This record gives sequence, structure tokens and C-alpha cells, in this order.
Amino acid sequence: MRRERLTPAEVRRIALGAQGFSTPLPQGPVTRQHIKRTLARTGLLQIDSVNVVARAHLMPLYARLGPYPVELLERAQAKKPRMLFEYWAHEASLLPVELQPLLRWRMERARDGEGVYKGLVHFAREKRNLVERLYKEVESRGPMAASDFEGESGNGGWWGWSETKKALEWLFWCGRITTHSRRPSFERLYDLPERVLPRSIIASPTPREEDAQRALVNIAARALGVASEPDIRDYFRLKPDVSKARVAELVEDRILRPVEIRGWRHTAYLHEDAQLPRRIDRAALLAPFDPIVWERARAERIFGFRYRIEIYTPAHKREHGYYVLPFLLGDRIVARVDLKAERSKRVLIVQSSHAEPDAPAHTAEALHKELERFAFWLGLNSILIMPRGNLAPALKML
Repeated sequence: MRRERLTPAEVRRIALGAQGFSTPLPQGPVTRQHIKRTLARTGLLQIDSVNVVARAHLMPLYARLGPYPVELLERAQAKKPRMLFEYWAHEASLLPVELQPLLRWRMERARDGEGVYKGLVHFAREKRNLVERLYKEVESRGPMAASDFEGESGNGGWWGWSETKKALEWLFWCGRITTHSRRPSFERLYDLPERVLPRSIIASPTPREEDAQRALVNIAARALGVASEPDIRDYFRLKPDVSKARVAELVEDRILRPVEIRGWRHTAYLHEDAQLPRRIDRAALLAPFDPIVWERARAERIFGFRYRIEIYTPAHKREHGYYVLPFLLGDRIVARVDLKAERSKRVLIVQSSHAEPDAPAHTAEALHKELERFAFWLGLNSILIMPRGNLAPALKML
């Protein structure tokens, strides 16, 4: 039987539609329901500690909803009725609380040392008494941050965790504690899941491991619209054998349908809920950890857009800049800008701006308009265009 064939333009529109870019921006104030509907599409928001522009988990909602009150998302993480919780999904992530039962198998496996940084596993086995003592303290005194423990001088940064931080992160990975909220410094406050998550979630039965994995694969495939098995696997960072087995089951159930896409090395699958929008009429700045671009090979395959984050590249070797945001216009990524929010001066600095080779003539005008909207959302009063990049002269003229 001959497979359905999709053109590159159809693939772009399906992928963007699945992520919410075919839906018009809200006409009135953004509400909790808008956030809930958006999260139902994306499945999660990746967390990252870099704050040179805005926290990574804040920006995908902005890209899909426009300027929204950030406190809405903060309340969804920390206030009742709680909408979101933190766990390891696609890296550290914010997820709808309804997904917590689907990740219990991963928490159980973490207790056996699977899927956890090997150094952390070794530490937890050597320091079992410390781990249990800290758990008891959270149980009796929580919510607590690593810096709240007696003799603790701080968490030592992302890669320099203290023993207290390591123990707490091990407990977090195992699901024995969870994030209650975060301080303005972004430091986690830990507490017991039964004191953080809704009672209905805590009381819900734990699915069979295979059923939970199949549900995660389904969520990932729906969020991507059309995807290869490695694309689907990456969304919740599943192992290849697990992902391949669950994808095959969803094909058998006709939830996924193999389709043909020229140039794709792996078989492509179209989700049963995927729609083909007639057009995508949106302009949006994408965070480096937005699902549209976080899997760099997929972004290159779909958009012809080669993207690398250069945070850890020495400054003199960076091609496009430190914290570069792709610019989506219609159904194409047409430019990229290296941005910095200078909060003390209330200015958005465009440190470099580069147009892609096939960028349309109105790219600079559309990007400048989006930068103005973005600066407004960030509470910044002005935009400073630096001269670096082939798009900078046109931006400076606007």
C-alpha cells in the first residue's frame, strides 16, 4: 500500500500547527485557561537557569500567546489549584500535574540508579545516611531550599553542587520530594509530593510502565504533529528500545500513520490529531529550548535552519552570539538575533542580527515590530541595535 506523501511546506505547517502557531493570538487578556490549553499542546516547558533575556520556560508561552502576565505561570506552579509540577522529562521541565503518574516508572527506575547522572548515583549510595537525614528534615520542616540547611553555604551553582544539594536532587529524581516553589533567585524549595500535588493526583493509580510510556509517546507525537521515531523519543528522553516498541504499538492502533517525506532518513509518522493549516500567519521569537527548535537535527530537517546554542563556545569563536533566538515568520525561520535584557537601564540590546539566505524582503520590518512587542513584555523601554550582522543596517533604519 502506497504511503501518503507530504511536501516540505505541508510538514512545516503541520509541525507548527501542532505546537499552537496556527491558532490566532488571544484578543483579550491572557488567562489561566490559555496557559492550560497551550500546555495541552506542548506537553511541557523546558527549564534552564540562564536569564540573559528571560527564563527559558517563560518564552514558549510568549511565542504562542503574545505578551502575557508572567505571574499567571508562577501561580500555576505554586498556588492552588496547582496546574504544573517539575520533573525530568525533556531535561528539567514544567509539566501538567496530570502527567505525574505517567512518570512514576522513571522515578522508580531512578531509585535503582537508572537514568540518573552516574556521579549522583554513586554519591547517594555512599551517603545513604545523609540522604535519609535530609529527607526527614524536609518531611518535618519543608518547604526548604538547599541553603536552608544548617552549615550549608549555598548550592554551589549548577555544576558545583554541595553534598546537601546532591542529596536533595537525588531525592527529587526519585520522586520522594518535589519542587514546592522557587525563590526569586530561582533556587528550588523542596517539599513532599503529598503536600504539593493535588490530592486527586496523589490518589490516582500508577499505570503499568508500558502504558505510561505509550501515553508519553502519544503526547510527544501529538505535540510534534509529524515526526520520526527519534524525534518522538527525544521529547521525553526515552530509550530507543522503549520508544520503538511504543511507536509500533501506536501504529498498530492507528494513532500514528507512516507517511513519506522526501529527504527524511527515518520513517515519518503523522499523528491522528494532526491538522494541516492552510497557512501559518505568525511572527514569533523562539527560545533556544522551544520545542520547535530544541532538537537541532529536526529543526534543520524541517526548516533548513542550522542552529547551535553558543553559550559554552568561547566568545571569539561564536558565529551568531551568546543567546540567540530564532525568528519565525509565517511557516519559516527567517532570521536569528542575539539578545540581552539590560534590566538596570530598561533596554533590550540586539547584540547581533542575521537574516537567513531566503528571508523575505519584509523580514527587518516584521522583526523590529516583534522586538518592540518582546521588549514591552519584558518591561523594557527601548531597543538598542548593535551593528553586528547582515540584518543590523535594515533594523537600525526602522
